[in-house]
Amino acid sequence: MELTPEMIEQLKADLSKAKTYDDLMGSQGAIKKLIKSSLEAMLESELTEHLGYEKHSSLGKNTGNSRNGKTSKTLRNDNGQIEISVPRDRNGLFDPMIIGKYEKTIGPIEDKIISMYAKGMTTRDIQTHITELYGLDISPTLVSNITDKIVDLAVRWQNRPLEKAYPILFLDAIHYKTRDDSRRVSSKAAYTCLAVDMEGKKDLLGLWVGESEGANFWLSVLTELKNRGVEELFVVCVDGLKGFPEAINAVFPKAEIQLCIIHQIRNTLKYIASKDQKKFMQELKDVYKAPTEEAALASLKQLEQNWAGKYSLAVKSWQNNWDNLSTFFKYPQEIRTIIYTTNAVEALHRQFRKVTKNRSLFPSEDALKKMLFLAYRDLSKKWTMPIQNWAIVLSNFSIYFEDRFNKFV
Repeated sequence: MELTPEMIEQLKADLSKAKTYDDLMGSQGAIKKLIKSSLEAMLESELTEHLGYEKHSSLGKNTGNSRNGKTSKTLRNDNGQIEISVPRDRNGLFDPMIIGKYEKTIGPIEDKIISMYAKGMTTRDIQTHITELYGLDISPTLVSNITDKIVDLAVRWQNRPLEKAYPILFLDAIHYKTRDDSRRVSSKAAYTCLAVDMEGKKDLLGLWVGESEGANFWLSVLTELKNRGVEELFVVCVDGLKGFPEAINAVFPKAEIQLCIIHQIRNTLKYIASKDQKKFMQELKDVYKAPTEEAALASLKQLEQNWAGKYSLAVKSWQNNWDNLSTFFKYPQEIRTIIYTTNAVEALHRQFRKVTKNRSLFPSEDALKKMLFLAYRDLSKKWTMPIQNWAIVLSNFSIYFEDRFNKFV
């Protein structure tokens, strides 16, 4: 069954008028109207096939059966109710397949479209699947228009008020290729702020797209977080980007910085010849696996004595960044495990990559933002439980940060 030109024009008109999420997905939204029109058209087609002749056709004379008005039927889906009109035949024998006589529910087509897009399917793939599943012949442009309306929801999410304090915040960026208005392709950084709230649950505070990653852009992101209500950050976990700690402390001067140990190790290995990497790493492990900062400093001094003559840049990198690399030593193992690496936000980025793997290039920044927001919305459904050992983490933070922390609990 294909959508009629009238149905398509009406849908376009509804989409053009839609300004909010409810305008699109609400009880009187454009998608509900699409489903209603599509179902009623399919029911009419089924009745025509059942009777064996078109409406108003002379072929229906003396056949013993005919159309006999319509009845109202209420269907339910995940977003509420849809009222449709079901055609009848005079003999009462018409039992439609698309919506059976006693069926009261219908699959949420609108959610299917959004969900498939969120999982990285292209608009043409979605078009094919909707046709196969529901018999609706919708264009890729229409799919794109439907998902574009999510942008309004994403903007409201991006600007929502935030909590006053977050115990842990992970900052990182992921890079994509986008095309600008002049059709020029460039690399853009999608900046992500993944927090752990007072209940120990993950919360993505926002998504920003800018030029290649830099401390200046991060400064603007952190300023926005403060403007949205964040008063305190206690531990902020970042990679080794130059100027990153200074940007954080410019906005949140009391925040403790933890440079990602894994990033530091990767950067260190760039300066070590492959033949020496195994032995060097064995000694370096004594530094970041030490039980205390004192023991770690002793191991770092030994590392310097053994390797500084050959690999001075590798050793100096640890010495120069020690203040922000060693933050985790002051905490028990339950907290160390969480903050010594930015793996939490990198895991989120790996999920983003799975969703965007079919897209080597985004047509615009807005298209990239839309895709990442929908991917996040899909992933966040699993963020219902606090992270492991959160009671211990909370207890230790209340001691380490005393009044700063307790006024927010």
